[in-house]
Amino acid sequence: MGRKRSSDKILSLEYVSISELVELSKVRYSTIKYYTEEGMIPFEQEDIRLIRKYPRELALKRLEEIRVMKEEEGLTIKQIKEKL
Repeated sequence: MGRKRSSDKILSLEYVSISELVELSKVRYSTIKYYTEEGMIPFEQEDIRLIRKYPRELALKRLEEIRVMKEEEGLTIKQIKEKL
């Protein structure tokens, strides 16, 4: 694995890794992985063995939408998935 990219560099990228998304969003790795597997966060992956790439702006926006629906509106994951 390569060197860790700086926060400034990450903020300039169109696509980020899950660990970079964790750093930007302050959402736990396991939570992002769960949301991804549930189809709630968009990502690109060219092959099964390749790293998932998340569109930075869209993924951050979606994580915030999920947070609001969960914490402020009190919706369940099932309800959130239906709204998305």
